[in-house]
Amino acid sequence: MKNYFNKNNSPSHEDDEFESTNFPIKNSVNSHQSRHSRKEENEPYRINHRINTPEVRLVGENVKNGIYPLEEALRIAEEQGLDLVEISPNANPPVCKVIDYSKFKYEQKKKQKELKAKTHKTVVKELRFGPNTDDHDLDFKIRHAINFLKEGNKVRAYVQFVGRSISYMEQGEEILNRFVAGISEVGKIEQGITKEGRKMSILVTPKTAADLKAESKK
Repeated sequence: MKNYFNKNNSPSHEDDEFESTNFPIKNSVNSHQSRHSRKEENEPYRINHRINTPEVRLVGENVKNGIYPLEEALRIAEEQGLDLVEISPNANPPVCKVIDYSKFKYEQKKKQKELKAKTHKTVVKELRFGPNTDDHDLDFKIRHAINFLKEGNKVRAYVQFVGRSISYMEQGEEILNRFVAGISEVGKIEQGITKEGRKMSILVTPKTAADLKAESKK
């Protein structure tokens, strides 16, 4: 028999070498399950077996809308190769839709993007004129204003009177009226001509789809 002990009745170095080879083995299965669980927790909607109510109100294509036991709703979704997605968790019972979850998420992101575009932050762009602004400069700034309006911005056009030019108020008003006529296809007056000190201004805003539709009927 091999002697594993030395004269002092202590384990030999051979035994030490044997013990040093015992390295911990990472449990890859548990690690995968943990990552999968974290991924599910980050999902904005509960789907399939994550839904934990006894019954649901079922909606979707190719299904008979109504209240079903959860098990039956899951079976209906599975038979169609689709997912059961809880779209209104606070309803009584919660509303679930039979749909491809990947497609559903894509549609939700698309709606959010469209909503964000509609809530575009309005910016007021300013364009300055003088009472003696020539036709070329006026047309150039009108083109800029049209681009600003198409981007959803408002435009404040103003005439600045310097020194003795204050006596040319009528010319300033004429310039602003020509400006409004120049942007009339895409913009409308929000605030008429106002005078403040040595400045005369007007505020225009983009025309809405309703505005353009009403004009087309005229």
